[in-house]
Amino acid sequence: MKPYPLLPEPLLKPRVWGGRELARFGKKLPENTPIGESWEVADLPETIRDGRSVIANGALAGRTLRQAITEHTDLITGRAALTDDGGFPLLIKYLDARQNLSVQVHPTADYVKNHPEASLKSEAWIVIDAVPGAVIYKGVRADVTPGQFARDIETDAVVDDLLAVPVQPGDCHYLPTGTCHALGAGVIVAEVQTPSDTTFRVYDWGRTGRELHLKPALQCIRFGHRPMQPSQTPPPIEAHGTRSQRLLDTEYFTIDRVQALAATSLEIVTNDMPVVWMVIQGRGTVRGGGIEETLRDGTTVIMPAAMQDGVAQVEPGCYLLIISPPSPIKGMIA
Repeated sequence: MKPYPLLPEPLLKPRVWGGRELARFGKKLPENTPIGESWEVADLPETIRDGRSVIANGALAGRTLRQAITEHTDLITGRAALTDDGGFPLLIKYLDARQNLSVQVHPTADYVKNHPEASLKSEAWIVIDAVPGAVIYKGVRADVTPGQFARDIETDAVVDDLLAVPVQPGDCHYLPTGTCHALGAGVIVAEVQTPSDTTFRVYDWGRTGRELHLKPALQCIRFGHRPMQPSQTPPPIEAHGTRSQRLLDTEYFTIDRVQALAATSLEIVTNDMPVVWMVIQGRGTVRGGGIEETLRDGTTVIMPAAMQDGVAQVEPGCYLLIISPPSPIKGMIA
């Protein structure tokens, strides 16, 4: 099989805090159901219901991403390190928070060592839209002790213990494992994370019927740290009709933002690593392996590691995120 741009079907997730805004990204939302998440690229263990993307186009149409990787590992994932169970190394979503998300934390490395059923999870939010005055909650105030935090959960005063950070479109926030956090109402983000669905819920804003996980959460929350600021980004670079900027470079993934200043052609560079494109807005086409696909608001494409002839034509104003897993040689070069 000749590698070609893969279009995964979005996995839409009803959430009590969700809304209807993901329709603007071409998602076909079921009627009268709040949709909080669209899983764009997912390859979680079989124990996670509806946790694996299905490919919608080309020779691999109808296969799950896991099936495609198993059959064509070198072509699709190349040098990328897979998960321990052989899965794709990224989980990529859109989130629409009509209401505040639960206050939560993800397992730390120390916790996972003693609880193999849990999975490490670090993530990043790229703010796509936000109502005036919107905030995210990112970390616990440095003067708050674990004991005070636990007591405040019982009295609903825990919100005052959190760091509320104003957000606006374009912001990029990194949430490493152990960060107590919540997405605030009125915010839409693209979320890039390590492939895990392990979350410990701390507080749910008075909503009932959803389990809290206070004991493991208190074991994982990072207390006594300084406020976490938006991720620092280098200045954008303008060349060949585009403005590009590295938003984040972590041990788990890199995220670049590319904006087309004019109609332009973009060569797809993989370096034997899979690359994911999220088209946030704008139109164009992408070609590779003898297949051409249309790009529009909300299109997500997996560029296989072995695709050599990939090229995209994009219109002025097209804005996309390019997401890559870390190189296996990262950190080995002095």
